Amino acid sequence: MKRRLAVGLIASLAFSATAWGHGESQHKPSAKKQLEAPEEKAFGRVGDPKMTTRTIKVEMTDKMHFLPEDIQIRQGETVKFIVTNTGKLMHEMVLGTPKELAEHAELMRKFPNMEHDEAHMTHVKPGRSGTLVWNFNRPGEFQFACLVPGHYQAGMYGAINVVPAPQASASARKKA
Repeated sequence: MKRRLAVGLIASLAFSATAWGHGESQHKPSAKKQLEAPEEKAFGRVGDPKMTTRTIKVEMTDKMHFLPEDIQIRQGETVKFIVTNTGKLMHEMVLGTPKELAEHAELMRKFPNMEHDEAHMTHVKPGRSGTLVWNFNRPGEFQFACLVPGHYQAGMYGAINVVPAPQASASARKKA
């Protein structure tokens, strides 16, 4: 009896593993679903291109610079970055906190062939442009950087200052 119970239990576990073992490919959220409930990062979340409030052009050069290097954004803005690589080397623009970017740059230096594709980054081949749409839903000081091995270490990063949204005036609050 115990043996039949054990065999039955093993068989049911094996069936369960087969049923659930098809991987996550069918469970990845669609682009529409990602916009409905985007992952929150310390520096904001993926932006809906239809809700863009401002477009900022950013140039990446082989002198290991971004132009502009400093960007000011108002909390709540959804910004579309048009990122152009004017150099002959591969570059990327990655948004993040200074700590996250420094850690990721070090990881990229150790594992230069690491591949990744996230909503807060765009990889741009020489002579091409890429886009990145981001919603800056919280104030703070953040950065953008090129994490191609050696580029961050050479100074290829810039600052994003997200200033708090203005508070409604007392008279506007009384009317509401």
